[in-house]
Amino acid sequence: MTTLPSFSARPTLIVVGNGMVGHHLIEQLVERNLHCDYRIVVFGEERHLAYDRVHLSEYFSGRDAESLALSTTQYYAEHAIELHLHEQVTGIDRERREVLTPQARYRFDRLVLATGSYPFVPPIPGNDHDGCLVYRTLEDLDAIRDAAQTSSTGVVVGGGLLGLEAANALRGLDLDTAVVEFAPRLMPMQVDAQGGELLREKIEMLGVQVLTERATQHIEPGESSRLRMVFQDDKVLETDLIVFSAGIRPRDELARDCGLEIGERGGVVIDDCCLTSDPAILAVGEVALWNNSIFGLVAPGYQMAKVAADTLSLSEVEQPATFTGADMSTKLKLLGVDVGAIGDAHGNRSPGAKQYRYFDQIEQVYRKLVVTGDGKKLLGAMLVGDNAAYDTLMQYYANGMELPKDPASLILPNTEGAPALGPDALPETATICSCHNVTKGAISAAIDAGCSDLATIKGQTKASTGCGGCAALLKSVFDHELASRGMEVDHSICEHFTHTRQALYDIVRVEGIKTFSELMAKHGQQLDDGSPCLGCDICKPAVASILASCFNEPITDAAHIPLQDTNDTFMANMQKNGTYSVVPRIPGGEITPDKLIVLGEVGKKYNLYTKVTGGQRIDLFGARLEDLPAIWGELIEAGFETGHAYGKSTRTVKSCVGSTWCRYGVQDSVGMAIRLEHRYKGLRSPHKLKFAVSGCTRECAEAQSKDIGVIATENGWNLYICGNGGMRPRHAELFATDLDDETLIRTIDRVLMFYIRTADRLQRTSVWRENIEGGLDYLKDVILNDSLGLGEALEHQMQAIVDTYECEWANAISDPEKLKRFRTFVNDRRPDPDIIVTEERGQLRPA
Repeated sequence: MTTLPSFSARPTLIVVGNGMVGHHLIEQLVERNLHCDYRIVVFGEERHLAYDRVHLSEYFSGRDAESLALSTTQYYAEHAIELHLHEQVTGIDRERREVLTPQARYRFDRLVLATGSYPFVPPIPGNDHDGCLVYRTLEDLDAIRDAAQTSSTGVVVGGGLLGLEAANALRGLDLDTAVVEFAPRLMPMQVDAQGGELLREKIEMLGVQVLTERATQHIEPGESSRLRMVFQDDKVLETDLIVFSAGIRPRDELARDCGLEIGERGGVVIDDCCLTSDPAILAVGEVALWNNSIFGLVAPGYQMAKVAADTLSLSEVEQPATFTGADMSTKLKLLGVDVGAIGDAHGNRSPGAKQYRYFDQIEQVYRKLVVTGDGKKLLGAMLVGDNAAYDTLMQYYANGMELPKDPASLILPNTEGAPALGPDALPETATICSCHNVTKGAISAAIDAGCSDLATIKGQTKASTGCGGCAALLKSVFDHELASRGMEVDHSICEHFTHTRQALYDIVRVEGIKTFSELMAKHGQQLDDGSPCLGCDICKPAVASILASCFNEPITDAAHIPLQDTNDTFMANMQKNGTYSVVPRIPGGEITPDKLIVLGEVGKKYNLYTKVTGGQRIDLFGARLEDLPAIWGELIEAGFETGHAYGKSTRTVKSCVGSTWCRYGVQDSVGMAIRLEHRYKGLRSPHKLKFAVSGCTRECAEAQSKDIGVIATENGWNLYICGNGGMRPRHAELFATDLDDETLIRTIDRVLMFYIRTADRLQRTSVWRENIEGGLDYLKDVILNDSLGLGEALEHQMQAIVDTYECEWANAISDPEKLKRFRTFVNDRRPDPDIIVTEERGQLRPA
């Protein structure tokens, strides 16, 4: 093995580990210009550059390694930092000051261990069977996704934070999912018995089975499934896939083998300066043990990185940072369920503390305050089902602020007297972003230094670039600080229109403006020569959506084409290899055998990859641009029409079989789903819309995770609104009960048109609902009680859209001019030669 010398007079600093904390250390070193003082060498065991583990589950919902990456190789190269990815450090020679890898030995002067942790797999006999996996890295997620393709069921061992994240991932892969937890409740570190029971109820309502107080004795091959878990009471659970997510353990083997001091239960012992028992070696993140504690969140790791950077400074630091512990408060959304824990949430570390509790089993909300004996200071808080109060409570706790006279008012619903803890009430020392330890004062200083927009503030201070949980608070503080300086708070949609989306909607409707050019000429910004601007990628699609919502003219008309993105332009979703997917509408998921045969014949004729979607439709992938009109023509002839899978519009109305077939069904859910889908098909809106109709409260259509959810009752229909899946899942809220068919549709008309009128650009119904002043009660007043007198107008607007519906596919293929767009090359009818496919599981996919 070769020993590689340092080719620099500068001392060599080696960082072992390129995870979130390891990369943040590099950023801190660069910020202090220590890359000029040291030759820095970084080793990453994975082949991927440092990526965002906090949002790891989004890997299953469309994000890839590149979009999760925290930096680029160019960043390392620009700062002359040597990056060795996919090269594992296997040993440390402290006497010779060298680290060992399979490739070479590297000398160091200072060394930082940022090796993180590994997932704990309980020592259960049989835990190494095929189908037993862990949830930690991108490679782990690749293995889970591969295994899920031949599985129908999955079990997660561990009901803590990581376990529920893993359960959400399995559920997102369409597996029937169960969670097995040894403790009496889920998330025992964050919630108490009452909160845990509510959390369990809410998660089970989402279709995830929860088994608590279960100890797995062994795992063996199953009979009906791949694996069988045998519990302590000899009960069994069969499953195809098991994911262990039962906690983490520090990766301290390098430190242990080279003789550094290790804690009794693992972890590299560090002092307040992040120094280990060898002053030449530091440790940060989940591998480090400070005061007998391992910190499993990213924020403490970032604080350690900052301390380590100060410790490594070769020049005197005016006020070097020290690590004095970290607050483990957390705000989470797990499987769409809000969970928050602040400070001493259990109240078992604070003698003499008093507690306030609020529990609403109907609305499924649990809140608890732990306060000092005199009721003046907040010691801890617990929230399940609704995190709306988290930011306010966190500021009371973090800043030691005196509570209102009646502390219970902070958690009770519909109470007056609880002062709104706005940005002006926060001291300059208030922490806004705990991941990067950004205070209100730091944000104020950045504004005084010239930062005048939110993006610049984020770039300058790093606020809201960690877990993102402080985004709403950051914007609130930023807007308040701008206003307090007499600076205008800009709510414009972009630099080309000094209006919000809502204002533009009103202008378009009142003035009857039907083209982007007319709107820009009358209300947009002008160029220096007096001619109108051409717009941008923000205002053009926003205006296109407004025009379509108001007048429902074909988006493929010449006046509208320049406003559309690729998917809307060609009325199909572009895929990674340049081909397109075709999704015909299948209302309510109901389809005849003859239509199924047509889809199969079209798929075979054009060599299309076919997949049943989560919205009960059939997606045909791999269509070449020039083939789209022919494919549409054959589908239209068979009675299909566009499914609008490419637009910010109504996508699907999912349904169960309801009373037609199911012995539990109390209403015809399929019939109602078909009626709703035909009524709202093609409705353009600020964001995509998904519906579902369930024929009984067993909720097989998952209506409570949709923008519009309808659940049958013995007396009619219950209406739920403003839920969604995706990157930020949100449970829909019960809006009205026992509605007859006509009242249900009239109510949905009003809700959707009011949303289209008042929402911001690209704003989902869930975010719109969260931002409405007055909340759900205000929305009920407007829609159900017609408090603004808009009800009839909203219904007429919806009816006008219904009456002017036209299938966009049919419109395009009937117009020779529009057909000219569907060529890969303007003057050549040959197909794109760069599209390369390969065969997998009997179908073609991108190579």
